[in-house]
Amino acid sequence: MKNQKRIRDYGVTIGNMKVGERNAITDVDGVLVGHCTLNDNNIKTGVTALLPHKNNIFKDKLIAGSCIINGFGKTTGLIQLNELGTLETPIILTNTLSVGTAYEALVEYMLKENKDIGSTTGTVNPIICECNDGILNDIRGLHVKKEHVFEALKNVSEEFEEGAVGAGTGMCCLGLKGGIGTASRVFEIEKEKFTMGALVLANFGEGKRLTIDGKKTGVVIEKLLKENNNEIDKGSIIMILATDLPLSSRQLNRICKRASVGLGRVGSYYGNGSGDIVIGFSTANIIKHYEETASVNIKILNENKIDSAFKAAAECVEEAILNALICADTTIGRDKKERKSLKEFIEKI
Repeated sequence: MKNQKRIRDYGVTIGNMKVGERNAITDVDGVLVGHCTLNDNNIKTGVTALLPHKNNIFKDKLIAGSCIINGFGKTTGLIQLNELGTLETPIILTNTLSVGTAYEALVEYMLKENKDIGSTTGTVNPIICECNDGILNDIRGLHVKKEHVFEALKNVSEEFEEGAVGAGTGMCCLGLKGGIGTASRVFEIEKEKFTMGALVLANFGEGKRLTIDGKKTGVVIEKLLKENNNEIDKGSIIMILATDLPLSSRQLNRICKRASVGLGRVGSYYGNGSGDIVIGFSTANIIKHYEETASVNIKILNENKIDSAFKAAAECVEEAILNALICADTTIGRDKKERKSLKEFIEKI
């Protein structure tokens, strides 16, 4: 988006489902994404914020689920999310050593928006997700501050940049420059139209394993580079799935598992040191914090009709990762380390 050339602009079409208007997670009505980018010499990091809907997310919670494909990660909030099956804060993405700062900032943001938290009602469950950008970024410098989280939250919009921006500024993926990517799919279930969107923070994988729509592209790039660009699969990826399909938390857990299909298709094997984490939420039902009735009615999908959502999740994640790669510019970071952009090779492979 934002006039960037994405993977489809190079003739690569992932899957056979229809894409949304923006081919982005923000095709799900109400979802917004914003960045704060820190890019100065050895500092290559930042924050990406996702708002699940435009109302007060603490008072109007969404049904949510998750899947930990490989658990080498420091994401916060998943214990309560999985226990209660609800999402009650924005989702913040940043680097591994800035999780604490982002957590404190999101708490402050939620307290400002909700005078009742910790006073007349309980506390709040912030969702902070991370990947390690220490190859290109001076991660020990702890450069992300609370104001950067506030800026990312302020910058949220339906249109946002992909690649080496926000939390993706210093990320590496499959031997190349990684970062933020997004995609969406539109599908029908009994003549009713639904949308599935994915946002990824891609920072994983061995270079030679990069696969684009079934083609072993990483091997070709390795030859073009005339060097071994491989690292063991230990980087991590955060995958956020949003949909307007009415789902239970259990059903969202099942859909989150299918993100691993898209992740595997680009070349990951979920290595020992890789944190591969999926969070999914649906905007179709609102769970009110101050619900007055003893029972509530929510809509959920007939389980026998769920395959379209499975396919949409797999396709979205695969294309979102490729968009992260193709939109990221070649970057020289800490100690002159360099990661080239996929766009330097896409016309040659």
